[in-house]
Amino acid sequence: MLKAGDVTEISLDHDLGDDERGTGYDVVLWIEEQVALHGFVPPAMKVHSANVSARTKMEMGFVRSRQW
Repeated sequence: MLKAGDVTEISLDHDLGDDERGTGYDVVLWIEEQVALHGFVPPAMKVHSANVSARTKMEMGFVRSRQW
């Protein structure tokens, strides 16, 4: 859905319930890569994770994706 541009706003938790399939941070990394390499326009993003260190990493990823 992200890749197709169907998402206009996203709120991510780091802990999605199955770390082997990915975390909210993995979604942020994918968005960063798509912005940097393919001109992807990211949706409005926010984090609602109680995991403080992961929330900080994710928020920094949002900042980086806006800088490309």
